[in-house]
Amino acid sequence: MTDSKFALYISIASLVTFLIVAFYGSQPRIEETYNPVMEEAQPIAFTNAKTIPLPENINLAGEEVPLEIDDVKERLDKELHINSYWHNNTIFLFKRANRWFPVIEPILEKHGIPDDFKYLALIESGLENVDSYAGAAGFWQILKGTGREYGLEINRDVDERYHPVLSTEAACKYLKRSYEKFGNWTLVAASYNRGMRGMQNALDHQKVDNYYDLRLNDETSRYVFRILAIKQIFESPEDYGLNILQKHLYEPYVYQYDTLRESIDWVDYAIKQNLTYKTLRIYNPWIQDDDIRITGDDYYVVSLPARN
Repeated sequence: MTDSKFALYISIASLVTFLIVAFYGSQPRIEETYNPVMEEAQPIAFTNAKTIPLPENINLAGEEVPLEIDDVKERLDKELHINSYWHNNTIFLFKRANRWFPVIEPILEKHGIPDDFKYLALIESGLENVDSYAGAAGFWQILKGTGREYGLEINRDVDERYHPVLSTEAACKYLKRSYEKFGNWTLVAASYNRGMRGMQNALDHQKVDNYYDLRLNDETSRYVFRILAIKQIFESPEDYGLNILQKHLYEPYVYQYDTLRESIDWVDYAIKQNLTYKTLRIYNPWIQDDDIRITGDDYYVVSLPARN
């Protein structure tokens, strides 16, 4: 190969390299990240990502968070950024909260539980009737033994952990008992994750008297800060890059009720109500089988879509 041809090839190769770098270097930085809703990797552009300022002060149920403690400030900072940039998840929390907070809020008030505890249900389940690997279920992620202890019926036919009203009533009973023990709502929130005995053991062992001075496992260490972050974002969504339009939120269900006092096949019952079985189950997630056995003076109140 002559020197002139070699020089020509080098020039062409250099030009191609320059064009590739110029084109791809001008594109937004894209990373593959796991999207739990789509259950596959989705490209997310980070060109608009920016740091988020912390609030000057924040409280849980009227109890001030000591942001002057560095690790407290940083833990809140972490949860605010996670939930602010996890847009698909946080947006759906707003959508479902619009349907279910009107059910939860008056029950909390009736039991004397601070309104902030509605955010506990939000971080526990996203207000979906989900099951955990540990066997917890429903909006409030209640274990079978705990549910029965606080008055829920759980058997082949019925699981009231999935009942939005009755499960909230049971959760309130737990929260009330926990407050009687600790006298502090922040510890009450943490105990919902760790258990009352676990929280008391940690306080006794480390010889402190509040959540923010405790060294805990990662889940419980994050737990209260997850509640605080969601509360802050819900109170000021625009400050965290969220434009929540009321018309896009899920409307609350409007019910009418029927009382059942005898055994029945649910499919036949739904047809008599001019409903599909699927709709009946959506309105009554506590139903666990295709039929129900009712004996003696027992009865069940069934929720149905309200008819005009």
